[in-house]
Amino acid sequence: MTEIINHRITAQITGEPVLFLTGMRINRWWRVREWLSVLGAAIGMRRELESDPQLGLLGQQTWLGRTIIIVQYWESYEALERWARDRQRAHLPAWRAFMKRIGLSGKVGIWHETYRITPGNYETIYVNMPAFGLAEATTALPITSRIDSARARMNAGREAGEAGERGVAA
Repeated sequence: MTEIINHRITAQITGEPVLFLTGMRINRWWRVREWLSVLGAAIGMRRELESDPQLGLLGQQTWLGRTIIIVQYWESYEALERWARDRQRAHLPAWRAFMKRIGLSGKVGIWHETYRITPGNYETIYVNMPAFGLAEATTALPITSRIDSARARMNAGREAGEAGERGVAA
């Protein structure tokens, strides 16, 4: 069982990690073969990413429903793009198979959104949670009086980013 942390924590990033949201939507539930093939490809990609930390995936979670949502944190946009375009990896063949088999038929929907997380442009809090989300993928820190509000946590991230830009230790 995952350990519950009984105090408030936040996430601290280094560099410019990427939040990648992706998933699929079952538009025609009776087209089981089609959506199972997409789900199978997603599971294969997940296994590939978890088996090789050198690819740059920091962490991920999946939620199941009519729309399946996969939340991933990557060390950088470049790492995500390198993996997605690599012909020897699972993503590109799966994408091509989707377009060939399902294409614009409407049977199954797929989607993604990509966001760069930069210092001073994110804020997190987790209370009575295990390390989760960005805090699980990067570094979880206890919330101290210095970063007791959302504004303070946002500003702390901005100050750390500015210090890093000036070559000053934060």
